[in-house]
Amino acid sequence: MLKFIKHHLDTIQGVEIYPIISLILFFLVFTIMLLIVLKMPKRNIEELSNLPLDNDLKDNNHE
Repeated sequence: MLKFIKHHLDTIQGVEIYPIISLILFFLVFTIMLLIVLKMPKRNIEELSNLPLDNDLKDNNHE
């Protein structure tokens, strides 16, 4: 099965650019998310970290 796929990929001209593009996209998304998290105010981080604990309050108000 792998030989079948490899044969078809070898016939595509310029196919070697796709792994490079995917690595660059992954690195960019990871870096941007890291910067967003590092610049996030501490108050927002505390609020997000308490969300699982606040589930009981939301369930009581929903009923």
